[in-house]
Amino acid sequence: MSSPTFFPQVIIIKKRDGGALTKDEIEFFARGVSDGKSFADYQATALLMAIFWRGMTPQETAWLTDAMMRSGDVIDLSDLPGAKVDKHSTGGVGDKVSLILAPLAVACGLKVPMMSGRGLGHTGGTLDKLEAIPGFKVNLSVPEFRAILQKVGCAMIGQTPQVVPADKKLYSLRDVTGTVECIPLICASIMSKKLAEGIDSLVLDVKFGQGAFMKKKEDALTLARAMVAVGKAGGKPVRALLTAMNQPLGRAAGHTTEVIESIECLKGRGPADLMEVTYALTGHMLILGGKARNEADARQKMEAAIANGSALKVFREMCAAQGGDPKVIDDYKILPTAKKLLEVKVLAGAQGYVSEVDALKCGHAIMALGGGRAAVTDQVDHAVGIADLIKIGEPVAPGTRLCTLHANDDAKATRAEALIREAIKFMLTPPKIEPLIQDLIQ
Repeated sequence: MSSPTFFPQVIIIKKRDGGALTKDEIEFFARGVSDGKSFADYQATALLMAIFWRGMTPQETAWLTDAMMRSGDVIDLSDLPGAKVDKHSTGGVGDKVSLILAPLAVACGLKVPMMSGRGLGHTGGTLDKLEAIPGFKVNLSVPEFRAILQKVGCAMIGQTPQVVPADKKLYSLRDVTGTVECIPLICASIMSKKLAEGIDSLVLDVKFGQGAFMKKKEDALTLARAMVAVGKAGGKPVRALLTAMNQPLGRAAGHTTEVIESIECLKGRGPADLMEVTYALTGHMLILGGKARNEADARQKMEAAIANGSALKVFREMCAAQGGDPKVIDDYKILPTAKKLLEVKVLAGAQGYVSEVDALKCGHAIMALGGGRAAVTDQVDHAVGIADLIKIGEPVAPGTRLCTLHANDDAKATRAEALIREAIKFMLTPPKIEPLIQDLIQ
């Protein structure tokens, strides 16, 4: 039976006027942007704008996700024994959870196939952090990905051209047409890539706040609910945690600095806030994957995997399997090292407690140092970053260290210092500290 014939302009007009698209119309659209034939870029852009203004029903969003997922190869991992569970974060400053979570989950009995992204703007990307490790390869073929997953239990790679090509095209159009901030399109973009990995279930970290893509908790909640619903429609159990991103996660931001902090976490010396989010997300992965009865059981298993070194062992194995130098675990000097270390201290007259550490301005400080991208094609300096960052609620007095800047240029360091000083504010009394994890959607 031949596929129905559609005209792009008719589909555009239908959505423009507030109509709901059919499954066949959505599949025609996804197929058309993938092959570049039946849906021209200008027509796709028009439809994206119509969706931006008119929205999509939950059913339309599920159909779009499925059509985008099937626009390329869907990785089949059914022959690999064990539960395959992944995690996705909407991104934030200092968010290096994936580097800790994947080996931790494997040490507790899961397999973690993870296709990650690069940083853009003030948020860092998992691939960029991993590439700070000398030799670490993130651009692997699907067969290489499968082989490492089989051998180690986890692998972290970039998206291959054969997986979800429709998303690659649509994301590039959204990025330049003012249609990025659209929940159905965000949902379809994220979920199509994740469902194409061959996973059994998924845990989402949906962030909100100053340093997050979603500034308002209400918007983050809407997105989380949409992604959970799409997962259910695709037959995949999905849970989403809403986490606050008003201050950077952990005490490090950058690339080398975050790799070091991640390894320290696996050695049992990680900052409390970073471990709280990591344990929460990994714990739900273990529950969905049948490796823990409940959150308390999961926590016990995870703490044991950190204490006995098994999680660190998996990280070492993954690093070696992907071409990286595993000696970085024992010698951080192997990582890219900045020429200058600048301690930013509290000036005379200031005292009390830290009331704010603006994550967005901290992210801009990383960019000022050269550690971020304004465009996808920009090169990043892996050596620069922030370490020893003070946290909200900690006491300060003149001379207290606010952070240490890792810099390769004096002028860039001066600009970054100014941004850090703008980011951190003080008050005389201890501030109220909001909880990191604020909701669970399942």
